Amino acid sequence: MNSSADSPLPHTDVKARGAADFYAAINATFRFILERTGMDGLRRYWNELGRGYYAPVAERWRNGGLPAVASYWRAFFDAEPGAGVAVEETADQVVVRVQRCPAIAYLRAHGRDITPCFCQHCYHVSTVIGEGSGIEVRVEGGAGTCVQRFARAGQFPKPQDPASIRTVEPA
Repeated sequence: MNSSADSPLPHTDVKARGAADFYAAINATFRFILERTGMDGLRRYWNELGRGYYAPVAERWRNGGLPAVASYWRAFFDAEPGAGVAVEETADQVVVRVQRCPAIAYLRAHGRDITPCFCQHCYHVSTVIGEGSGIEVRVEGGAGTCVQRFARAGQFPKPQDPASIRTVEPA
């Protein structure tokens, strides 16, 4: 249960797990915005989500550095129904290995038409969360499995390659 003000998550909740049907709502939201405003509009939405809703997470990352990043992702995926994720923490990097993305798994299991760029939100939202804390992210994979690497700004040799985030193909 997540009800403590000290939680690494940006919200409090009275249940130990999230509701998986939320994945259908965010997928529909992404599709709605994409169809009406294009990819630039969807990226603006993701950026605002990172700045607004995730402001408490950004503050924790700013104050706690990479240990706070690892703590957040552990708590986040512990609360996500059906997640298969390992979070590895070293002095230089936090690596989130998503073997079973709970959102993609749920959407596929329920026959949903997944917005092809769905997985890009992980990169864009995390980038904005990390901006004020000096933390950068790189994402590889997608469509159900990925690796997300978090490090101090300047540690990655190259910028994010957008092509390394896979689109979700229709079932």
